[in-house]
Amino acid sequence: MNLIEFNNVEKDYTLGRTTVHALHQIGLTIDAGQFIAVWGPSGSGKTTLLNIIGGLDRADSGKIMVDANTLDRMYQTQLATLRLQKIGFVFQAYNLVPVLSAAENVEFVMLLQGISTSTRRQKAKLILDDVGLAGKYDRRPAELSGGQQQRVAVARAIVSNPSIVLADEPT
Repeated sequence: MNLIEFNNVEKDYTLGRTTVHALHQIGLTIDAGQFIAVWGPSGSGKTTLLNIIGGLDRADSGKIMVDANTLDRMYQTQLATLRLQKIGFVFQAYNLVPVLSAAENVEFVMLLQGISTSTRRQKAKLILDDVGLAGKYDRRPAELSGGQQQRVAVARAIVSNPSIVLADEPT
């Protein structure tokens, strides 16, 4: 089954008087269980591709299917629900909430999913242990190294066992 499918996807950005062709006639099929890496120089469209898969940005043309959903036909609230239930993100800049602890940052998605406090806390600690951050549950992002912040972001992305994990420059 195709988990992600792109057919002739295009995305342009206008920067001043310049048009940037971020994606041009992209065709892509990813099946459930596959691990895919996309690489290229800065500005080649990698982040744009991930943002479109995750419903954070819209393509200018083409057809995008994610987990049997046609993204260009979905409203913003439907896209938000899809992201909440099916997609984990590891952003380039981690996007951790600075006033929340490592555990609270990991718990945040589960909070939005309506998972009980006790279950959230237990799962957050277990996943933080798994990524090598045992004992650092109460530290805020500013109290963690860059690598530790990145591991919190990874833990947050995978704690709810999403169908898709999108990692933008995760190493």
